[in-house]
Amino acid sequence: MPLMSTYARLPVAFARGEGVWLYDTEGRRYLDALAGIAVCGLGHSHPAVTRALQTQAGQLLHTSNLYRIPAQEKLSDTLCAISGMDAAFFCNSGAEANEAAIKIARLHGHGKGIAEPQILVFSNAFHGRTLATLTATGNFRIQEGFSPLLPGFLRAPYGDLSAVRALVQANPGICAILVEPLQGEGGVRPAPEGFLTGLREVCDAHGLLLMLDEVQTGIGRTGAFFAYQQIPGLRPDVLSLAKGLGNGVPIGAMLARQPTAALFGPGKHGTTFGGGPLVCAAAQAVLDTMQQEAIPAHAGRMGALLRQRLQQRLGGHPEVLEVRGMGLMVGIELAHKPERLVERALEAGLLINVTAEKVIRLLPPLILQEAEIDLLVAGLASLLESAS
Repeated sequence: MPLMSTYARLPVAFARGEGVWLYDTEGRRYLDALAGIAVCGLGHSHPAVTRALQTQAGQLLHTSNLYRIPAQEKLSDTLCAISGMDAAFFCNSGAEANEAAIKIARLHGHGKGIAEPQILVFSNAFHGRTLATLTATGNFRIQEGFSPLLPGFLRAPYGDLSAVRALVQANPGICAILVEPLQGEGGVRPAPEGFLTGLREVCDAHGLLLMLDEVQTGIGRTGAFFAYQQIPGLRPDVLSLAKGLGNGVPIGAMLARQPTAALFGPGKHGTTFGGGPLVCAAAQAVLDTMQQEAIPAHAGRMGALLRQRLQQRLGGHPEVLEVRGMGLMVGIELAHKPERLVERALEAGLLINVTAEKVIRLLPPLILQEAEIDLLVAGLASLLESAS
């Protein structure tokens, strides 16, 4: 099989999906508690997304960003209305959205007369696998072998405002702060209370851009369209998103407020496929459905119920240290690295993964219902109890 071995694939292939369920090529059913890693927020084969793709595919797949794309213009209007941002740049993935954020931050720094702009990032962060986003990522294991990494990044402990203030004070070349409101790959770790508000204050005091990476937390995952919207008065200067925006088709976006957005003029950035008619039609269907059916609020309620029932069932388990998260982005931290837990879950008809070595990460579709929560909790409890 002439595929590069970049993935440790599990021994299953899926043939179809419906809602929160996937079916393999043998017809066996699996409860999907990953949603393609926070991608399929509306679940599999959602009729609104399917209709949008079928209709657009029969009309026009691609032109170019050399020309106007009405579906892209409509999508940018919707995203900016939801987020409170002023302009959008569309791309194909979360890594590309963060690349665009890094580039606009450097333009901002040069505009302030900084010869070598620096971006403040955080321990245990994950921002992508391009060279720039890999450098911004706080995981030395996945950086190994790719040196020399790029200059222009400084790192602080996640959640430590004192360290941030000290670094900003000592490094006048810092032009922006890039941060996840809730770290996903880093172990499903919500920002401590007051941390993001404190970062906003630091940015305002020093003329820095506050750039929020909501690639995993955005599009309803945490109980609001964006995680930062649950903090009164907080607004970023730059916002990156992808994953759940297309419900499975590859689309990302970087949103910005003015005057930052105006830093991207013709020729400053670009992409061949970003924001094409097909993916924008799918994303528009996602956002319209989420608004019409109040999906983010539903995710918030179901997430609270999921965490509550996990705590009730697993709170006394000797291997379970903590159940945490926001909305339907949930982490179960274990005392030790689990052996074959993901494989055993697959055998039991449950799709999960483990991040940060010992945190079970749950990212189910946002349409999850109470009965499916009970199945998920019972399945996890059985797996952990049988392993102890």
